[in-house]
Amino acid sequence: MADKILTEAKDKMKKAAENLQRELGQIRAGRANASILDRVMVTYYGVPTPLNQMASITIPEARILMITPFDKTMIQEVEKAIMQSDVGITPANDGTVIRLVIPQLTEERRKELAKDVKKEAENAKIAVRNIRRDAMEAYKKQEKAGDITEDDLRESEKEVQTATDNSIKEIDAIAAEKEQELLEV
Repeated sequence: MADKILTEAKDKMKKAAENLQRELGQIRAGRANASILDRVMVTYYGVPTPLNQMASITIPEARILMITPFDKTMIQEVEKAIMQSDVGITPANDGTVIRLVIPQLTEERRKELAKDVKKEAENAKIAVRNIRRDAMEAYKKQEKAGDITEDDLRESEKEVQTATDNSIKEIDAIAAEKEQELLEV
């Protein structure tokens, strides 16, 4: 039972770090990154479909995303979906492909995005700490019920704390990498 609590806590902490990675992937850093289009949904014959399932997304140059729909008749729908999304880039349609030119970020915007990265990282750390708290409470309940000894409780708490420290280090590394990417000109 005690191992199950630790395993669940580690899994949840890993998911918090993965979620941070996904959230930070949505922040565009002045260079082309296909993940900024992950949330774009295109109405494909009446069904909302993720853009990456109905078009190939390539990066021919550092600041250009090229979208080639598999079904050429859907190019207008794809363009419309990109314009309606929160990507913030106007697509250029030449009839066969859509190009998104990623604008260069200003210094002020870079610093603003770096603050957003720190805020997202802090939210991920809070999630990890809440997971730690829940695991510690579960261990204490087991100890009160007599399922584990006080020594087992202390050992389990140390293991949870170690997992928490590792997750927070991973979150800090992810955030630092994204900040570095943002502040790089």
